[in-house]
Amino acid sequence: MKTTNSTATTTANTNTKLILLHPQAIHKPTTSGGSHRLWLLFFFTFFTLAFTLTLISTTIPQTLPTSSLTPTSVLPLPPAVLDALLHYAISSSNTSSAPHMSPPELTSISSALTRLCAPNCNFLVFGLTHESLFYHTLNLNGRTAFVDESEFLVSRFEQAHSHHSLEAYDVSYVTQVKDHKQLLSTTKSQVKNECRPVQNLLFSDCKIGINDLPNHIYQVPWDVILVDGPRGYSPSSPGRMSAIFTAGVLARSKRGGRDKTHVFVHDFSREVERIFSDEFLCRENLVEAVGSLGHFVVEKMEDHSFEFCRNSPSSSKEDEDD
Repeated sequence: MKTTNSTATTTANTNTKLILLHPQAIHKPTTSGGSHRLWLLFFFTFFTLAFTLTLISTTIPQTLPTSSLTPTSVLPLPPAVLDALLHYAISSSNTSSAPHMSPPELTSISSALTRLCAPNCNFLVFGLTHESLFYHTLNLNGRTAFVDESEFLVSRFEQAHSHHSLEAYDVSYVTQVKDHKQLLSTTKSQVKNECRPVQNLLFSDCKIGINDLPNHIYQVPWDVILVDGPRGYSPSSPGRMSAIFTAGVLARSKRGGRDKTHVFVHDFSREVERIFSDEFLCRENLVEAVGSLGHFVVEKMEDHSFEFCRNSPSSSKEDEDD
């Protein structure tokens, strides 16, 4: 019995642990230095985590389908937009690449594209200029086609921006500015035959009608047409007589699409542009003149129509003279 009690006592003593608490240790306040270190550690950890998550999210490619995107999802810019931004960023530092049009003139054109026929405008542009890439990007979800007198410029334009779809064609003009009065007289004398306002120019022999573009160009119901070419600043230049006449015929002859076509003529203050616009786009259809840009709205017409304007420019001039 004695041995048993001794063993039990020894076991109890072995398993017993003594914990001593000093009174000052219980009531010792935390030092200010320790508190500052804890806050510093917290902020460092927080910002490190935030930076890491941001880095990961920006390096992972956006491959999610559109249906799974949230309102805060960010998609990369289309190549055409990036190309345009780069083009104009470089041009802004090059004084020789000054903009061809003024901001109000560009605003007038962009308003027609974005408000009147977006997002699927059919946009035909005569002339390759400093703003061509802007027009293509502005109408990114629609169809934009360029027509220019220079085969070299067309080829260079397509090669420079080959990574996205561009539609450009070269055309040979047989006219000269110095002949514009004779061309106008001849065209008016044939207004009921080869130079009528409603026709397929592909099969026309009208001298100022452009008939050597690809066939499908004549089938597209163009919503907006811009005449900003060819050259017209010297007597030997091709002039814009053909482009203005062709724009007027395409607007009146289109099948399907919208009933009205917005036609813009740049350098509208020059004699040739003003006279031929009055004759084939009609002063009565002029809705706006911004700087050197004339804005016409031309309605499509029925077959066998032989008058471009309800009020003949020649008649109006005679009335003014009387």
